[in-house]
Amino acid sequence: MILAGDVGGTKVRLALFEEKGGIKFVDEQKFASREFPDLSTLLKKFLENEKGKKISVACFGVAGPVKEGKCKATNLPWEISAKVLEKDLNIPKVNLINDLEANAWGLRCLSPEEFYTINGGVESIGNQALVSAGTGLGEAGLYWDGKSHRPFACEGGHCDFAPTNDEEIDLLNYLMKLHKHVSYERVLSGPGLYQIYRFLIDTNREKEDPSIAALMQVSEGPRVITEKGGSGECRACARACRIFVELYGSEAGNMALKFFAIGGVFIGGGIAPHLLPFIKEGNFIKTFIDKGRLSSVLLQIPVKLVLNEKTALLGAARFAQENR
Repeated sequence: MILAGDVGGTKVRLALFEEKGGIKFVDEQKFASREFPDLSTLLKKFLENEKGKKISVACFGVAGPVKEGKCKATNLPWEISAKVLEKDLNIPKVNLINDLEANAWGLRCLSPEEFYTINGGVESIGNQALVSAGTGLGEAGLYWDGKSHRPFACEGGHCDFAPTNDEEIDLLNYLMKLHKHVSYERVLSGPGLYQIYRFLIDTNREKEDPSIAALMQVSEGPRVITEKGGSGECRACARACRIFVELYGSEAGNMALKFFAIGGVFIGGGIAPHLLPFIKEGNFIKTFIDKGRLSSVLLQIPVKLVLNEKTALLGAARFAQENR
């Protein structure tokens, strides 16, 4: 039995898998991350209902930098150690990997129907990249070693935000008054989408609808923005979504260049599927390929949106299976 986990800043998704000619889901549960003081306590809660099932190996994809089996979560007050979890849970082998590395491992577990093609490009053998906006901005690479793709983690989401037009320069100046360091995660994340919306309102580019403001008091801001923007009920929300999509395309293009990801770029995370109507408008690909002399190279790179929200879980299970 394999225990796999996708540990994010907002929620933790856990699942048990059986090894029967591959890996097969047995049970799955979701938990609100901030309702628990640490990951060990949360895991014990999950395992209360799984008594009698012997776990031989576990792997957890964690939103944060992992070094020597330890991780201080980026958007949670948790310090996680694989060795401590082995002892606390009596599991022979526990692996900790970055959450985007787990997502990258999961890509090969998906069927063609679990992707939406944003740019067909030209199918080529080579490196790949994964960019995922959720509670934070995660990024990972998949190095082509001549036989297969080997995922690796990075913390590129915390690189400096680089505006490309006057409006984005104004957005940067707005954010610099709020944050000591303005990274891409400050704009490409759930909180980042809300910050873009506030930028439009606070700089009088758009007027705030009182009913939308009231709704944001009782519901998550990013969810309101994607729902009301997508439905056309809120002009400011729709404009925030369009800016977000343009920035997303631009950063995905940056990753494609940095990793020379001619084998394809994948867009993951929980936000992008809700922005599909805006992605289909074309500005995502427009900013993706807008790289001057390298634009023709970017145009040939396939870009696909990951539709399966369990990709990180599948990847963590696959990593555990191959790294006992």
